[in-house]
Amino acid sequence: MKNLVFALLAVAVGVVFAAPAIAGETVTLEGEVICAKCTLGEDLQKCQNVLKVKNGEETTHYYLASTDANKEFGDVCMVAKEVKVTGTVSEKDGKMWLAATEIVTMKKEG
Repeated sequence: MKNLVFALLAVAVGVVFAAPAIAGETVTLEGEVICAKCTLGEDLQKCQNVLKVKNGEETTHYYLASTDANKEFGDVCMVAKEVKVTGTVSEKDGKMWLAATEIVTMKKEG
């Protein structure tokens, strides 16, 4: 019984750390900005920036909402960029959205 409790506790802790950002909280995430239309092949009228965040084997896509920070950053279209994004996460229509307050392009080392 004791082993079962420890196993369940280990699974619960793993789920908490592997889960994507929780809706409503302000987060800073690092990843790659790609285009939902051009790179992901979604049927959209225009380009849509998406932050692709890898956490081990899992990948989470955060659609960047139309904020001043996203407008200043511009559309990436066919060119992916490594970035750090700070903003508030929400969920709408089964998609994670990130209302960015700051987007910083990361410099590649090498």
